[in-house]
Amino acid sequence: MENYEIIKHIEDYKKRISELKVSLKLDEVKEKLAANEKLMGDANFWNDNKTSTAILKEVKEQKEVINSFGALDEKVEELELYFDMYKNDGEDLMADIEATVASIDKELGEFEIKSLLSKPYDDCDAIVEMHPGAGGTESQDWCSMLYRMYIRYCERRGYEVEVLDYLDGDEAGIKSVSFMVKGPKAYGYMRCEQGVHRLVRISPFDSNARRHTSFASVTVFPSVNSEINIEVKPEDIRVDVYRSSGAGGQHINKTSSAIRITHLKTGIVVSCQNQRSQFQNRDTAMQVLKSKLYQLELEQQNKSIKDASGEVSDNSFGNQIRSYVFHPYSMVKDHRTNYETGNIGAVMDGDLDGFINAYLKSNYNQGK
Repeated sequence: MENYEIIKHIEDYKKRISELKVSLKLDEVKEKLAANEKLMGDANFWNDNKTSTAILKEVKEQKEVINSFGALDEKVEELELYFDMYKNDGEDLMADIEATVASIDKELGEFEIKSLLSKPYDDCDAIVEMHPGAGGTESQDWCSMLYRMYIRYCERRGYEVEVLDYLDGDEAGIKSVSFMVKGPKAYGYMRCEQGVHRLVRISPFDSNARRHTSFASVTVFPSVNSEINIEVKPEDIRVDVYRSSGAGGQHINKTSSAIRITHLKTGIVVSCQNQRSQFQNRDTAMQVLKSKLYQLELEQQNKSIKDASGEVSDNSFGNQIRSYVFHPYSMVKDHRTNYETGNIGAVMDGDLDGFINAYLKSNYNQGK
């Protein structure tokens, strides 16, 4: 690595860290942390469990931001020190300089992305719903391929996935699936995937081996927690019990344990069949219903469906957020950011970080 390259790295890191300090309002974070720690020292702090739990969570997040920022600042200072020593006949320090640059690149990049996940619901778990577009078996198969892609992505991030409802396709694939993603910033990351996804390939279901275009829609919304009170009156819902179907092992088909809840005022319908008992399925379905009602309430307050979880366009040509081309060439391109890659195998195996990071940065740069 040449001297001018090292200088360029140092200048770039300092600029990015300075911008982060402003965007994160680091001084305010430190003041709030001091105030929270003072509250924690009060003898009556634990009297209100709900409030104390919320404060503890806030303190943990504040400390993570402060410590991460401090560690990065120290590494840049360390890099400057190595460089000064290197210029004074310390050629054996080049390996340390290169290792420090690589470490800062990785950690600063990750920290910048996390700092972009600051919307009100980004900390929530995510509920994902997927539906194939027109096209029968071809689109249903595409929906199942996308579903596998998201399962792989969640595995990479260490997220837990809980299937809520699953309906097999007529011949192959999936007619519909909904699942919950649990983990740090799950909604913040998964919301970047909301929209219509387009596939172009030689269809394995076409005996003439013709090229087909298929669509599948992905809807993502935050899972409400116990701190958010959404009232659902018994007279406002209809609950239907039915026999479960689809993937789930032997038990899932033995009893009528699946639950479908229809909210009569809004027309919202939710289903759950993954639990072993009717009561568990009802509880989970109610959680999903409350999440959707809360989202609807937020949309009405903000007068824009995009404020809560974005807007899903028609599940058809011209509305896609991303195209996956298997033939006549290999490419995946996000039409919102123009980020693309030719490694379609890695993408279908859950390597979505490039697309998600580009989308988050794009939204930030546009002031969204």
